[in-house]
Amino acid sequence: MQPSNMVPPARFSAQARLRALQSDIMELILDRDLEPGDALPTENELCLALGVGRNTLRESLKVLQALGVIEIRHGFGMFVAPSNFESLADGLIFRGRLSLRHHGLEARQLVDVRQALEAGLIGSAMDEMTAEQLSAIEETVVRMEQSAAAEEAFVEADAEFHRRLFEPLNNELLLNLLGVFWKVYRKIYTEVGPGVEDLPALAAVHRNIYSAVAAGDKAWAARELTHHFDGFRRRILEAVGE
Repeated sequence: MQPSNMVPPARFSAQARLRALQSDIMELILDRDLEPGDALPTENELCLALGVGRNTLRESLKVLQALGVIEIRHGFGMFVAPSNFESLADGLIFRGRLSLRHHGLEARQLVDVRQALEAGLIGSAMDEMTAEQLSAIEETVVRMEQSAAAEEAFVEADAEFHRRLFEPLNNELLLNLLGVFWKVYRKIYTEVGPGVEDLPALAAVHRNIYSAVAAGDKAWAARELTHHFDGFRRRILEAVGE
């Protein structure tokens, strides 16, 4: 007798076939050199090319749409989807929030990844930073300080600060990933509760990061960015009772 938590072999086999079909569809997109926005073959053409039935094909297409690989426009057809990080953000937000019901491990790991990205890449960003870009970063710090003095939160200025730090790298993928981690970070932050937030102290942390960047001290900048995430990591531990 099979344990109750085991997946029946037939069901597992069906899932494996669907995953294989999804992989075949992606390979077809690559083999035909299709780009974002290009139309895919019709359902009939895909069924013939891949040797599958319409219902099986549609199941796989729905999964690929959810993953942001393809875009289904009813009445128009199917297309290779443009870059879309919403699905990635939604999945990570769910995993992070779910972990808060237990020990918060994945939530802390998400913070660790964002910290590693920013602290690890700040030196490269500083190498490429212009005086104008540095000035724009300071402008966001000034806005934070003004908001803190008025006892107003500065979520948008905070997000802009971190985005501007890494704009000099001219890496759209990196900026998109940082945007994903920012969205995840804010959702988890909301989940654990605001606590007693010291806005002037938070603004001062950003001022210190800016000062290190302006001074050209890469090690100092990396340390300040690392310090920036320490408080939030502690908040997660407090929220899960550890």
